[in-house]
Amino acid sequence: MGVFMGELLGTMILVLLGNGVVAAVLLNKSKAQNSGWIVITAGWAFAVMSGVFVAQAAGSPGAALNPAVSIGGLVRGVNPINNALAEIAGQFVGAFIGAILVYLHYLPHWGETDDPGLKLACFSTGPAIRNTGTNLISEAIGTFVLVFVVFAIFSTGATGGSPASGLGPYLVASLVWGIGLSLGGPTGYAINPARDLAPRIAHQILPIPGKGDSDWSYSWIPVVGPIIGGALAGILASILYAS
Repeated sequence: MGVFMGELLGTMILVLLGNGVVAAVLLNKSKAQNSGWIVITAGWAFAVMSGVFVAQAAGSPGAALNPAVSIGGLVRGVNPINNALAEIAGQFVGAFIGAILVYLHYLPHWGETDDPGLKLACFSTGPAIRNTGTNLISEAIGTFVLVFVVFAIFSTGATGGSPASGLGPYLVASLVWGIGLSLGGPTGYAINPARDLAPRIAHQILPIPGKGDSDWSYSWIPVVGPIIGGALAGILASILYAS
């Protein structure tokens, strides 16, 4: 089906399940309400695993699902620019559709939830302590770890063979779970510009009762931070990893 459609469908599933678990935990009268951070981080891990499988099956063997990963591969020299652009376009469209599906799935719960911040959190991230510099650094570090370790998982390295051996989606899901647990506290670990920006746009335009604003003053941080982190990871991987 092609790289664009593979990334679209994979990222759609990623956001549907990822933001879906956030909505399950945060929205009033959800059966999963208040089940906590472990549930959210685990749900995002399974969302990544599912999205990777869908993207690969639908025509995107790289299954980046994340502009920072696509850019990291471009900087590293392993992702041609035309392929990277197709990936990124599909990722943004898929993330937008996934956010709309989350809205529809939890339709009765938006009106039952009073806090507009909780509603926004079902679409996009926000900082625990608002500080432009440290928030940007946190997103860059989290994304650097994501991209650098993903490249390690699929690198031939010194052994001459990839450690993944068909386990790539499970290993990447475990990595995302670990990032959420270890590094997600400061900003909610967007680590993915498409995952944050496209659903934020959906939040802006959807008729969500009592939703408040979409926090556009913060919105550039989960875009720029991951791009910086992904590019740095691509540069370092190009120096240190065999292929």
